[in-house]
Amino acid sequence: MTETKRIDLALQGGGAHGAFTWGVIDHLLEEPRVVIEGISGTSAGAMNAVVIADALVRGDETTARVALHDFWAAVSRAGMASPIRRSPLDMWLGNWSLDHSPGYIALDLMSRLISPYQFNPLNVNPLREVMADHVDFERVRACESLKLFVTATNVHSGKQRVFTREEMSLDAVMASACLPFVFQAVEIDGEPYWDGGYMGNPALLPLMEQCTARDIVIVQINPLTRRELPTTAADILNRLNEITFNASLIKEVRLLAMLQQLATEYDIAVPGYRDALFHRISADEALADLSVSSKLNAEWAFLCHLRDLGRETAAEWLAAHFDDLGSRSTLDVESVYLH
Repeated sequence: MTETKRIDLALQGGGAHGAFTWGVIDHLLEEPRVVIEGISGTSAGAMNAVVIADALVRGDETTARVALHDFWAAVSRAGMASPIRRSPLDMWLGNWSLDHSPGYIALDLMSRLISPYQFNPLNVNPLREVMADHVDFERVRACESLKLFVTATNVHSGKQRVFTREEMSLDAVMASACLPFVFQAVEIDGEPYWDGGYMGNPALLPLMEQCTARDIVIVQINPLTRRELPTTAADILNRLNEITFNASLIKEVRLLAMLQQLATEYDIAVPGYRDALFHRISADEALADLSVSSKLNAEWAFLCHLRDLGRETAAEWLAAHFDDLGSRSTLDVESVYLH
């Protein structure tokens, strides 16, 4: 009889790079030995999560895989009308970045000089329409087979707001993905919110406190390390973006590691904290050559390329570490996040 293991997923945000996470989830959903109990997601991670929840109410894991495919295909179709596309030179060179795209360069310059309240007064966001067309949030709130947590950043307080499955809405997901230089803040209950990546990318505490699975698998799509010193303006911006969107995760992992150490040293029974096991599926190698501009590349070929990289990475990780699930952490917190 095949042993089944329950896991929780912590999904980072990263624009189009979230298609890598799609691939990871796609592989896990077709793996009969693994059951996903809860998901904490930010930005693109949140979008992947609610698509799955909606689909599970309508069917099963196969339904969820089809729903993810259809959602990302719709994202690609919405991007076809955008002027932010690869330049002919980049296409010829096989470069997935948009660094030479006139549309991207214009958006980059405009976002530094003009606020979205000025250059986008109607607050047009094609992703909002895609999400509304593909996810029924009443079904999401009714999905009892999956616990959900979506993080956004409160603009007034600077604190994270974690929306639970019962609170889930289109506004909550769009708030989690609201880049302040591109879109106007999303208002919920009279409070404005920006991208959750600033304060929780993703939030881990809700998984530890409200889920029963011991194993938390972090799907990290923002590279932690770069071996080369960035010297161009684009490379500096890219590295700053990566550091910023990893900072909250690093701080939270450090806090949890400290709590676990204290609980072990003083033999304190802290349910969820002491027994939690951490794992990491990293996109560091797969996405190392991609610049920050590629996060806006919605070409179907690129999204499928990322999906396939995600599937391959997840398959390799699961083959190496399935037996470790439920017994030990495979994430070396000290070497990855503390040094």
